[in-house]
Amino acid sequence: MRFAAALLLLFVWAAPLAAATPYESYAAGRYAEAIKAGTAANTAIGYLIATRAVLADATTRPQLCLDCLRRAETLARKAIALDPHLADAHVYLAVAMGQEARIVGPVWARAHNYPGHAKDELDAALGIDPRNAWALGALGGWHVEIVRTGGDTLAGWLYDASVDQGLAAFAAAFAAAPNNLTVRYQYGLSLSGYDADRFAPEIKDAFARVAKMKPATAYEFVAQKRAAELTALLKKDREAFAARVRFYQGYPQ
Repeated sequence: MRFAAALLLLFVWAAPLAAATPYESYAAGRYAEAIKAGTAANTAIGYLIATRAVLADATTRPQLCLDCLRRAETLARKAIALDPHLADAHVYLAVAMGQEARIVGPVWARAHNYPGHAKDELDAALGIDPRNAWALGALGGWHVEIVRTGGDTLAGWLYDASVDQGLAAFAAAFAAAPNNLTVRYQYGLSLSGYDADRFAPEIKDAFARVAKMKPATAYEFVAQKRAAELTALLKKDREAFAARVRFYQGYPQ
């Protein structure tokens, strides 16, 4: 009996550890590994996770990476081609295009209708899943950003965008997923970039809520740290606060 038990223990010790799934690699912050495994799977979900990993890597780097965002766009399109009903793939495509637009500038982005294409992808995601918190949060950010870059009148005329609609979309996202750390962080970041004076109470509340949440991924851990940093800067150095907000939103310095 003891011999059999010893053999069993030997087998367990000698057995190789199970390989991490693409999502597990993403959640742990091993983005290159997640991208490689996700693309190798050659499935809609695999490409979806690879896209998410590329976006997380791009938005947590010390320098902006336009090529990363274009890669994310390509991977999201591959996921959609394999499964057009994968709502999150449409969301990630919209996010990638939005981040690209911030780097290349509003003139180029509008000439290629990136705001319109991003909105189409978010509408597609919500058509598939009306309570998708990622899509609702991204839509909220889209409205606020369009108004920030074009002003109320132009944003309404060209894209039917408004801050009120953005706030309503964020509220719907919170109702759908009240404990989604990333959406809450993006809400605070979006309002910080738009009007930190007008929305100071909402920004402080958003970041305070983020501070109390438990990060589920490496990206969420970074988002939580950034929220804490912005909270401190908002209190003592508005110029530094504004600069960090722009950087965290993905704008060239």
